[in-house]
Amino acid sequence: MTYPTVRGTLTENRDLAGLTWLRVGGPARALFQPADHDDLADFLRDLPADIPVFPMGVGSNLIVRDGGLDAVVVRMGRGFNGIEIDGTRVTAGVAALDAHVARKAADAGVDLTFLRTIPGAIGGAVRMNAGCYGSYVADHFVSARAITRAGEIVSLTADDLNFQYRQTDLPDGWVIIEVTFEGTEGDASALHAKMEDQIARRDASQPTKDRTAGSTFRNPAGFSSTGKADDVHDLKAWKVIDDAGMRGATIGGAQMSPMHSNFLVNTGDATAADLENLGEEVRKKVFLHSGIELEWEIMRVGKAET
Repeated sequence: MTYPTVRGTLTENRDLAGLTWLRVGGPARALFQPADHDDLADFLRDLPADIPVFPMGVGSNLIVRDGGLDAVVVRMGRGFNGIEIDGTRVTAGVAALDAHVARKAADAGVDLTFLRTIPGAIGGAVRMNAGCYGSYVADHFVSARAITRAGEIVSLTADDLNFQYRQTDLPDGWVIIEVTFEGTEGDASALHAKMEDQIARRDASQPTKDRTAGSTFRNPAGFSSTGKADDVHDLKAWKVIDDAGMRGATIGGAQMSPMHSNFLVNTGDATAADLENLGEEVRKKVFLHSGIELEWEIMRVGKAET
């Protein structure tokens, strides 16, 4: 088909494996890397409405299946990674890395340190209501700007996004372009020291040098004495995976990390099917052992290879 004219880069049948942290998956129908906000708005407005759009960050929490993705993948880069600070408010472009936002904020004496150890970029962090050390995006979110499929730029509130555990509500095809956070005042040197401690603790307990996509499954709700699900008991996904005997389990080139059993690892030659099949096997074994249904935290998109 003929796509709208763009000032950025549009590549048809673009392989996506190299754009995800797990390094698996087939091609997208097309990959669009817009030059700026106007380029993106014009493209979304003029793209036929029956062609799906999939916004993609740095692929840190994503499995693209081996058959590829029948959609136009929109991936923002240099024109979308600015960071501006005004008092304790930090406005970041969707492509700004979470860790970079945390560091820049700390330089200005603003505490957004929870972002430092979250892999990926701001867009994904908002989309998944990412969190760490007891703080979530929702706790600091002020507003966002997005572009609709009609090419209109709109402002979004927390109510619009309806933040929940590891998810938000955003209409299909809408693309977040910018987010404003509210931090708290802090001493720059103390904030940087706090982040260094976070990094040390993360590296001591997680397989940060392996090819992973962060936590594989959401932490499950606990169960109260009445048998109703709640969050009070704070069950951890890694613990129920361990209890089911799945730490270190493998399928093909996929492995549940021996270091942290809620991390799915591509040991070198895994396919997307290997990774997803291992994850489903873990879910099955956990359910059989404890009756708990683990929910994927990693997003899985596209079609299986035929």
